[in-house]
Amino acid sequence: MSEGTGITRRDFAKFTAAAGLATILADPIAAAKSKPLKVGLLGCGGRGSGAAAQTLIGNENIKLVAMADLFEDRLQGSLNGLMANKTECRDKKKVQDKVDVPKKNIFVGLDAYKGILETDIDILIEGTLPYSRPKHVEAAINAGKHVFTEKPAAVDPVGIRQFIAASKMAEEKKLTLVAGTQRRHSADYQAAIKEIHAGSIGDIKAMRVYWCGELPFTHPRKPEWSDFEYCVRNWYAFCWVCGDNIVEQHVHNLDIAHWILQANPISVFASGGRSWKTNDPKYGDMWDHFSCDFEYPNGVHVSSFSRHWGGADGGVFEEAFGTKGIFDSRKMKKPDGMIDPYVQEHIDCANSVRGVIPYMNEGVQVAESTMLSIMGRMSAYTGKTVKWDDAMKSDLSIVPQEWDFKKSYPLGPVPVPGTKPA
Repeated sequence: MSEGTGITRRDFAKFTAAAGLATILADPIAAAKSKPLKVGLLGCGGRGSGAAAQTLIGNENIKLVAMADLFEDRLQGSLNGLMANKTECRDKKKVQDKVDVPKKNIFVGLDAYKGILETDIDILIEGTLPYSRPKHVEAAINAGKHVFTEKPAAVDPVGIRQFIAASKMAEEKKLTLVAGTQRRHSADYQAAIKEIHAGSIGDIKAMRVYWCGELPFTHPRKPEWSDFEYCVRNWYAFCWVCGDNIVEQHVHNLDIAHWILQANPISVFASGGRSWKTNDPKYGDMWDHFSCDFEYPNGVHVSSFSRHWGGADGGVFEEAFGTKGIFDSRKMKKPDGMIDPYVQEHIDCANSVRGVIPYMNEGVQVAESTMLSIMGRMSAYTGKTVKWDDAMKSDLSIVPQEWDFKKSYPLGPVPVPGTKPA
C-alpha cells in the first residue's frame, strides 16, 4: 500500500476478507447463498443434460460432481457436452468450471441410481424416463437427498401413489422437491394466474388447453439392441416407458388448468387414436392424438387437445373463460428481465435447499397434474368415462415389474379404443 499508511497488502487482504465475512454473517440471506452445493445428474439424455446445465447457469457456489445413466455412451456424451458447453440449454453462459465429476462418481447400468445416491451430493437431478421416476424419487428421498425431478411423475396410478408417498416423506424430512413443470416458475404465468385468482376475469366457466405439434423424435432399432434397450433408446414410442404423449408432454398444459382451477376434476371422457403414424415399428404402440372433456365442480369443463402430427397446426397454449374476461397464454407479456423458466426452476430449487426462500415441495401438485393426463389416456383407451376417485384408487400398472436387458418386453400392439385398460 502507499507510504505512511502502515498497512501492507497482506494486511489489506486480511481486512477485506474479514469485512466480507462480517457482511455475510450479518446478512443471513448472503450467508445462505454462499453455501456450496453439490449436484448429481441421474439420466444423461437431452433433457437431463439440459437440466444440469440450467442448474449450473442459474446458481453460484454449485458444482456437478456425479453422473449416472443406463448407458456409457449417453453419459460420456452428456459429460463431454457440458464440458464443451454444447447442450440443449437455452443460455450460452459457460458451465465448464462448475463441472467436476471424478471417475469414482460415474455410474452406469440398471443400478446406477443406487451408486449416485451413495455419494455426498446435496441435490439429485432426476432426468431419467417416466417409467422409473417414482422408484428413483422414492430412493432419493430415502437417501436424504433434495430432488429436482422432471415431469411427468409416473405413467400409471400405481406409480402416482408411490410418487405421492415419496413426496410426503420429503415433507416430513424437509427435503426440497421441485418438479420440471417450468411454467410454475415463469414470471409471466405467475403474474397472470395471481390476477386470475384475485378475480380479474371473474368466475371460471370453461378452459381449453392445447399441445398440438409434431412428433419430437423416433429411433429405428439397431440389430444389437435388446427389447429393453430399444424401448429405452426409442422411449417416445412406448406407452409403458413414457405414458403416451398425453402424459409425457401434455401434462404441462393440464398443469395450468390444475393451477388455475385449484381443484381436481370429477371425471373425464376422452377419445383418440393413431391416424398420422404408420405401422412402422419405430412408432411403437403410441397413439398420435387425444381429445378430452374434463368435468370439474360447478359445471366447469376443460377441453384438452394433444397430438403429434407432422406438418399440422394447433399450437401450445391455454385459455380460461371467465364471467368478466378471458385469459389467453399466447397474449401474456413477459416482464422486463424475466429469467428463462427452465433456469428459474433450478434457482428456486437451490434457494429452497439453502433456505433463501420458503421450503418448496411440488410433489403432490405434479403428481395430481400427471394423474389428469393418465386418466385422460385411460378414458381414451377404454372408451369409457373415468372418475378421478376411481383413477386414484386404480391398481393399473403398465410398467414391467423387472427391468433386464436380457428379458423380452412387449413391443405392441397399438391400443384399440374400448379394448385396453391403460
